[in-house]
Amino acid sequence: MDAYVKPDYLKSALVIIDTQNDFSLPGAVSEIPGTFEIIPNIEKLANFFRSKKLPIIHIVRLYKNDGSNVDLCRKQLIEDGKRIVEPDSEGSQIVEKLLSNKNIKLDTKVLFNNEFQKIGDKEWIMYKPRWGAFYQTKLEEHLRFIDINTLVFCGCNFPNCLRTSIYEGSERDFKIAFISEAASQVYYKGLQELSNIGVDVLTLEAFNKKLQH
Repeated sequence: MDAYVKPDYLKSALVIIDTQNDFSLPGAVSEIPGTFEIIPNIEKLANFFRSKKLPIIHIVRLYKNDGSNVDLCRKQLIEDGKRIVEPDSEGSQIVEKLLSNKNIKLDTKVLFNNEFQKIGDKEWIMYKPRWGAFYQTKLEEHLRFIDINTLVFCGCNFPNCLRTSIYEGSERDFKIAFISEAASQVYYKGLQELSNIGVDVLTLEAFNKKLQH
């Protein structure tokens, strides 16, 4: 990789997308197949970033019952009474294993105010209203403020929110790494396309080796 796209892991942040109970747990109301299975790998990544004192940002979705903040493809579903990542519900919470403290709960007032909920020394939760983590959020501003130039992506699920967020990060000139074993619904063609735009596509083992140097 050339210097323009080669990740600078000493100035990286881990971005964990939509690993909430309603999307991640077996039998959940909107379970995304394959997400539960990759939770242990995301947990390893999160613990590794904490041990290195590098930032972690958990990105979440929240669907109001009236559908007012829901993307169009799910708006009718929510208006008809389907309850998915309902604010303050157990289903909206981040999978407990991925948090440093099991007592952490989403502060919907802070999140809906487009602010970052601080849950650790270098760890935050952020709400996004659509697929991409940068759309109508302060994510770029926050990352620049904490002097981050590299983003390491994982979570749920690759074809939608992960992929969109990766491309949004790339077009804002962040260097990007994607941990293929820590994301659900990954497909080979998509990995090729990420490589084509300069994303460092890595296994968990390969990533760990890079951060050891």
